[in-house]
Amino acid sequence: MSATPTLFDSFKLGDITLSNRIVMAPLTRNRAIAGFVPTPLAAEYYAQRAAAGLIISEATQISQQGQGYQDTPGIYDEAQVEGWKQVTRAVHAKGGRIFAQLWHVGRVSHVDLQPNGGAPVAPSAIIAKTKTFVNNGFSETSAPRALDIAELPGIVADYRRAAANAIKAGFDGVEVHAANGYLLDQFLRDGANHRTDAYGGSIENRTRLLLEVMDAVIAEIGAGRTGIRLSPVTPANDLADSDPQALFNHVVEQLETRHPVYIHVIEGATGGPRDVAPDFSFAELRQRYSGPWMVNNGYDLDLARSAVADGKADLVAFGRPFISNPDLVARLRQGAPLAPIDQATLYGGGAKGYTDYPVLEPAA
Repeated sequence: MSATPTLFDSFKLGDITLSNRIVMAPLTRNRAIAGFVPTPLAAEYYAQRAAAGLIISEATQISQQGQGYQDTPGIYDEAQVEGWKQVTRAVHAKGGRIFAQLWHVGRVSHVDLQPNGGAPVAPSAIIAKTKTFVNNGFSETSAPRALDIAELPGIVADYRRAAANAIKAGFDGVEVHAANGYLLDQFLRDGANHRTDAYGGSIENRTRLLLEVMDAVIAEIGAGRTGIRLSPVTPANDLADSDPQALFNHVVEQLETRHPVYIHVIEGATGGPRDVAPDFSFAELRQRYSGPWMVNNGYDLDLARSAVADGKADLVAFGRPFISNPDLVARLRQGAPLAPIDQATLYGGGAKGYTDYPVLEPAA
């Protein structure tokens, strides 16, 4: 390895070695079949992208209550685990590495997706002014109910079971999804969390559920196989906080004591502007964590190269470019143009816009 690390160098992540520092970010594609089971087509899709140093799976619900969009896969029953085994085998056969992203959407859901048509759950009964994909179209989210404090240990247990199932399914590790306005992020933010018990009010209280989840997952599968995703300033899914710098400084300081295998940070608005909060210092977060640091959002080749070379990041995650460029690593390495994405086939459907994107012709 060169003295100055490059995007294409290998990287030791816990007990595994990644072939490069390019990560495929989690991407919801809404193609699971009955029972929220990933398909053989999903195995082909992920295997096509196995040249990434690490693949993070599409967000995968830890329970039916945790589901917020139609046809997203789960990892809470045996049929789902068997479906994921096809995916992990296919990725490993191509020499790739893959983590499962563990997901509970909280209030970003619809009664038609919830057990017995119940209300979605949230830290507080505050509706998310956003939309979800259900019944083959986009609909307003349903009004949530506040979780009773007695229900929270069960949610922690669901994360722990999902992590165990992920390892059983052959994943190399898991990423706890604590970003983008979903349940754990809702607990963190004072805009969504108006609780007056031990899980609301102070920053320490609002961070409690996230840390309980991390402790449970780490106890189950080890810190060396447990990553986490954060999005400190994104407005995704109608989320806001009065002091995100203080909040996320505290979150990262607490994570430092637990040594997860990486922290994955979305810089700016998810899928949008990087400078949505110009006063927020991501460098302050980076200074508080001694482990692998993964960055995401709006990275191109030049920005990614400089982030790694300058020590601002160890790993760089790319999202949508991986959808239309299964050979993204080769294209970046060669400085080749990227293929455009077909917006019409992003969510739902079959092979079209999923496994049929072409790769570069080999050089003569």
